[in-house]
Amino acid sequence: MQRITEPELMNDEAQARAYAQANFDEPHNMFIQAFDEAFPEIDVSGHILDLGCGPADISIRFAQSFPDCVIDGLDGAPQMLAHGKLAIQKAQLEDRIHLILGRLPGASLPDDHYEVIMSNSLLHHLHEPDVLWESIKQFGVSGSRVFIMDLMRPESEQVAREFVDLYASGEPQVLKDDFYHSLCAAFLPEEIQSQLECADLSHFKIKVISDRHVIVFGVL
Repeated sequence: MQRITEPELMNDEAQARAYAQANFDEPHNMFIQAFDEAFPEIDVSGHILDLGCGPADISIRFAQSFPDCVIDGLDGAPQMLAHGKLAIQKAQLEDRIHLILGRLPGASLPDDHYEVIMSNSLLHHLHEPDVLWESIKQFGVSGSRVFIMDLMRPESEQVAREFVDLYASGEPQVLKDDFYHSLCAAFLPEEIQSQLECADLSHFKIKVISDRHVIVFGVL
């Protein structure tokens, strides 16, 4: 199936609330585990950048898993960040996770560079995917670790609907709709490879880790 783009921002309150309340234990725990497996040799510390952090669930799980890091989470949707701030307060991580409203490209961040740049489910939202890769080069330095996880486009819209039924059957309709649209907007591994080549990041590795997830990781 051909890619069908979706809106770059998820700022509707119903969307943000459903996303913040959804159970993402399986994919978000998979994110942390896959990161740990991608970079087993490093002691994760210092400043971390979470691009497209949404309601901060990944940021919170990352901070809990790696207690020596401080995280800046960037997102362009105020409603998402509002839910994220509440979650961070509940987790008592206000001193280690800081949320920033801004969009790529051109976002203003408190640090010039970051030891780790990560992102979950941002790439498929971008109409111009090179924005992500160029931003990673902008905010990273030589030696920065980069870890991206995103959805992978299924072979047909029918399979996308089957994935929604399989993985989101108990979620609100707004979340089901968003999941379907995100699957249709996602990239194939070979498309991501082309993006990396255009961004001079072809040394990054691409790995399919589930029937609907792909990771991209490497060192700048």
